[in-house]
Amino acid sequence: MRLFSCILVFLAFMFGNAHAASRQQFTVSTPGGRILIESFGNCAKATCPAVLILSGSKGFGATAYDEIGQAFRAAGLNAYLIHVLSAADIDAIATASSARARIAFYAQRLPEWTSALQGVAAYLEGQPLHGGKVGVLGISLGAQIASAATVGRADIDAVVLIDGGFPNAYSQPVRSLPPLLLIWGSADRTFPLSIGRELQRAAQRLGGSVALDVYDGGAHDFFLKSASPIAEAAHRNAADFLASHLLR
Repeated sequence: MRLFSCILVFLAFMFGNAHAASRQQFTVSTPGGRILIESFGNCAKATCPAVLILSGSKGFGATAYDEIGQAFRAAGLNAYLIHVLSAADIDAIATASSARARIAFYAQRLPEWTSALQGVAAYLEGQPLHGGKVGVLGISLGAQIASAATVGRADIDAVVLIDGGFPNAYSQPVRSLPPLLLIWGSADRTFPLSIGRELQRAAQRLGGSVALDVYDGGAHDFFLKSASPIAEAAHRNAADFLASHLLR
């Protein structure tokens, strides 16, 4: 069974590489090691704020990531796929014996994932092309990493969380959050909409800017459904939100 799972992970990696043919790759050094970054080229403007995209637990194989990257580029933003999840991480998640084992693995790896994201954000913020502006978009597990990594961070100007929020049993104090957009599928069974509504209320209690966009009938992975009308609408709304905060 483990061999079969490893084969699936390998095929997903190869499939992702096929999608990545038009992406540009580089690495960024962080305290925990070098992190692979993929970009879609610079936007056409003199200043193109950076948007850091974090995948769910299956990595960046879905074709929708290319659609998201190009939509953001068209909005005047430079989109970057941040590989904080290593191939070994993706394999461990895919072959975990139970949901409890996966959650325990997430808790073990979360400090390194959040540190990697913060290191990449600091690097990209310092690049002149980005004008000192950085946003983050996280999907599912990526949303958990994004939420934990951006609490109280002055160097993160806006965050979009897709069908995910703070990790289970997150215990760090939350006193402030960047401007926040929550995008949720109404039919999400992995992270029900009630989680998104509670996160919205928590952000409102902190006095922060927060909006919750609910997509009727959307399942947990609706944002990554290629050529889906509701996914395309969600991509546009995410790009518009980020552009409104990063292009000021």
